[in-house]
Amino acid sequence: MIVGGKHYRTVWMESDQVFMIDQNKLPFVFEINRLITYEETCQAIENMTVRGAGAIGAAAGFAMAQAFMQGIDPITARQRIRATRPTARDLFFAVEEVFTAGLNSVESACSAAQRIADKNADAALAIGQAGEKLIADGAHILTHCNAGWLGFVDYGSALSPVYQAHRNGKKIHVYADETRPRSQGARLTAWELLNEGIPHTILPDNAGAYMMSKGMIDLIIVGADRIAANGDAANKIGTLEKAIVAAHYGIPFYVAAPFSTFDKDTIHGNDIEIEYRSADEVHYQMGPDAEGKLNKIRVTNPGSDALNPAFDVTPAELITGIITEKGILKPDQLNFFA
Repeated sequence: MIVGGKHYRTVWMESDQVFMIDQNKLPFVFEINRLITYEETCQAIENMTVRGAGAIGAAAGFAMAQAFMQGIDPITARQRIRATRPTARDLFFAVEEVFTAGLNSVESACSAAQRIADKNADAALAIGQAGEKLIADGAHILTHCNAGWLGFVDYGSALSPVYQAHRNGKKIHVYADETRPRSQGARLTAWELLNEGIPHTILPDNAGAYMMSKGMIDLIIVGADRIAANGDAANKIGTLEKAIVAAHYGIPFYVAAPFSTFDKDTIHGNDIEIEYRSADEVHYQMGPDAEGKLNKIRVTNPGSDALNPAFDVTPAELITGIITEKGILKPDQLNFFA
């Protein structure tokens, strides 16, 4: 991505240190975090300084490489990194690839981690090229959560076709669900779209059905954190609702994801572990005060409890197609798992 005239990746490694854009401070502050130890990188994954399937995977791979470079017991490090986020498939894929390579040498671990990050960016670019043809000139596109630059090492998944369509001169408009409780759509997707100069509007999460009922949405593109062998797709909580409504109104519903997000060992979506995060993410929001200082305030009734499932699973029968780096597949075409 280009920010202030400079190209950035979401996460990268220099020597034995990991650098990443602090997504918890966006869109109000653009800041790069430097993580010196593998444990600091683990904590950044847990607290969502870095988030999004591809970016999590790259960060996990770098954390595993850090552990090898810093002389940490690799089995202990592997278990620690795997425990940071339980749903995203890319994290487990990257950890296993780097762990296996590191058993040969530290250099092999570092090379594997860098290769995963580079491949993630390349796959995202290819997803954009494959999916762009789905977007007609004048299209109105709904997306949920953030599956753009920030969710990947670069380019993104769900937003990559959008960026490609815009660069090809198509006049498009994007509706970005706010995506409570962490508001990744309102904060991150909107920031990306503004940075790219793409017309867009932030929608309350509950407005999607109304917009579809009025014919104001032409297609939906979302990302995925794990895709089961039968085509069921786990994504940010609230995605399932959009898919159900889209099916009712006959609106195409696409999932965009690289092959690293597919999990041949998870046969059905019901087998995907759903992460439950802290209720504080529901109770509190963060934003700048009049002086620009970031503050956290409570926005729910004091004393009430809250439930915070981070993902839901969309059944394959509700998915029009899956946009991959190798083209667009129907969920029932995933026979490469056989």
